[in-house]
Amino acid sequence: MTSSPQPAGWYPDQQNPRFHRWWDGQAWTADTRPSHDAEMIELDIEGAHDPHKIRAQVAKGTQGRGGAVTGGGTLFSEPVLVVNQRAKLIEMAAEFGVFDQHGNRLGGVVQVGQSTLKKAIRLLTNYDQFLTHRFEIRDANHSTVLKVTRPAKVFKSRFLVTRADDSPIGEIVQENVFGKIRLGFLVNGEKVGGIFAENWRAWNFAIKDHADVEIARITKTWGGFVKAAFTTADNYVVEIHRPLRDPLASMVVASALTIDTALKQDDN
Repeated sequence: MTSSPQPAGWYPDQQNPRFHRWWDGQAWTADTRPSHDAEMIELDIEGAHDPHKIRAQVAKGTQGRGGAVTGGGTLFSEPVLVVNQRAKLIEMAAEFGVFDQHGNRLGGVVQVGQSTLKKAIRLLTNYDQFLTHRFEIRDANHSTVLKVTRPAKVFKSRFLVTRADDSPIGEIVQENVFGKIRLGFLVNGEKVGGIFAENWRAWNFAIKDHADVEIARITKTWGGFVKAAFTTADNYVVEIHRPLRDPLASMVVASALTIDTALKQDDN
């Protein structure tokens, strides 16, 4: 990047034109976001992430438990994942940044496959909730590591989790319609765990293994007045209580990073 004097904001990344990079007014930061035609319509109102705010978010979301364990610096090896949705006044496709408990960027989640027609439906109607939704979970180098697809639905949601090459890992299946949402993790047809909303509004979730032992927790956190008042963007903290092996590890990461967003489509 060429460090030329200009106001803080998002500018095309000269090294990778598929992305924009954040200029803080003095230097280029590590924050990037995909370039797409919807940016002018969506009215992005959020700048680069603030590590100090993320650390405060972790303290609140974990009730002081964050920082006790050092992670490996990846989406699959950190004990705490901070997931913050990019705030947009008009959202055509959901985007999240994923950080460790110290505020370092680990990757992101991007909703993909939003055609012009689907964007128009999302903007003008509430029928978007019945359509197929696709998400890519990407690492810090923008490489896709997991894909999550929620096929078109009427009542209960189902999510297909695959690797980057589209090879299947498992399914996340909604088990009930009324009350506190429950979803089961299925791998080769066998239940290996699940995710359980702790109240009917699905603010917080417990993730459990096949023996009904909690292995992770999702806690929503306050995103600030502007986010809460003018957007539907969510912030939350994911605590993973112990190292997990695949396929359960991938199922937990996939569910923790995308389920809240995918289920939120049902509220449109």
